[in-house]
Amino acid sequence: MTDRFLPADPTPIETPPVEQGRLFDDPDAAVAALTRLYERSVEFLLARFRDVLDAGGSDRRYRAFYPEISLTTTGHTRIDSRLSFGFVSGPGHYATTITRPDLFGDYLRKQIEQLMHNHGQPLRIGHSQTPIPLHFAFPEGSYVDGAAAERLNKPLRDLFDVPDLGATDDRIVNGNFEPAPGEPLPLAPFTAQRVDYSLARLAHYTATSPRHFQNFVLFTNYQFYVDEFSALARLRMSEGGHGFDSFVEPGNVITRAGEEAPASGIGPARLPQMPAYHLTKPDGSGITMVNIGVGPSNAKTITDHVAVLRPHAWLMLGHCAGLRNTQQLGDYVLAHAYVRQDHVLDADLPVWVPVPPLAEVQVALEKAVEDVTGLEGYDLKRIMRTGTVATIDNRNWELRDQTEPVERLSMSRAIALDMESATIAANGYRFRVPYGTLLCVSDKPLHGELKLPGMATDFYKRQVAQHLEIGMRALQSLSEMPHEKLHSRKLRSFFETAFQ
Repeated sequence: MTDRFLPADPTPIETPPVEQGRLFDDPDAAVAALTRLYERSVEFLLARFRDVLDAGGSDRRYRAFYPEISLTTTGHTRIDSRLSFGFVSGPGHYATTITRPDLFGDYLRKQIEQLMHNHGQPLRIGHSQTPIPLHFAFPEGSYVDGAAAERLNKPLRDLFDVPDLGATDDRIVNGNFEPAPGEPLPLAPFTAQRVDYSLARLAHYTATSPRHFQNFVLFTNYQFYVDEFSALARLRMSEGGHGFDSFVEPGNVITRAGEEAPASGIGPARLPQMPAYHLTKPDGSGITMVNIGVGPSNAKTITDHVAVLRPHAWLMLGHCAGLRNTQQLGDYVLAHAYVRQDHVLDADLPVWVPVPPLAEVQVALEKAVEDVTGLEGYDLKRIMRTGTVATIDNRNWELRDQTEPVERLSMSRAIALDMESATIAANGYRFRVPYGTLLCVSDKPLHGELKLPGMATDFYKRQVAQHLEIGMRALQSLSEMPHEKLHSRKLRSFFETAFQ
């Protein structure tokens, strides 16, 4: 789709040849065309940038465009009502801009195939009217000499298009997008510029390339989980992989299956803000773990960006305060509802919007707890409670007058309190990414039950390994589920994009 109409510019503009579009009825051919158009545009921008640096400036602008997928349909189509994506809601002209087909090839192929099948007509592939910002044309890991750019005879933004924050927003996915006259309806939840923006942020925050992210993601708020995940991953690599083909750490340090030491990559001198670790499979059905640290702001930030990769599910594994006297340290909490006092999503998803539990994820988590602990049915209630989790933005809430917060927690029937889970679940709801939460009780502040020195170390050694195994088993179970079944219709709004 057209992200934003361009203002008139008297400066001569040089562009590569622009293709208005051709019809395709084969998904593989359509993805190949998108790749060709995108690569041609990027190569043009990079070549002209080198020329401008060599010459010290230019008397013209240089512009290249994102490729675009579009569909025009004149009638309503009877669709399989079980589907949650792969169709448009009614007659009209729909389009979306596309970036990085090298990264999203499998995803695009699936979406295009579903759309062609459900509507029985070809899609048009061509250039859009949306320029590719120069910043997003550089390959991952590129280094640009800032001093050379400063010597240009004009500001860089007078020579090339730069990121346009006016076109990089979440209006589509938030459901408040209003097309301008003559502008097509959205075909996908994110525009190309929005995707490129998040890809750059992911590399920055996690110190790993977006291409290593898997379709099943674990978020945690403790380094202990990352340490356990890394130790397990390295062991699996040394033993042949156990179905995984590599383990990727910050700095894109890659250990291949069957090897005991990394084959490539250089670890960063300092860990990034939210380091990511990836147990990869060739089809992307492996597991990514991200240590998001503490707080709802981090939880929103990372999920805002991971969402553009269109993962199949994400789970929160972390520690919480148990709010019931019957709970013990080390007990599990399976969230089936959330009290949202994190405030970071209030403008995007008002607190009056319910965030429902997703049956497929809940069943997978409960079954994983049964398998790992050996308990089931009524006996499982000894160590796990299903209930409401409250998420707040004040880590030291205990230092306030407790009368009001405790009363509200009791009225909500909350059984646990943390700082990230509701944010991750709410952003999953908002971005149509299946979500779930399994927490471990690490203290009980309302009852004065805190870990003493020494107890903490023993607790973490004993409980983290089991908790992580449960989370990984749950994701393995979800990865074996058909894609169409996992993406729930519960997450669809009245007017939804065709692309998942």
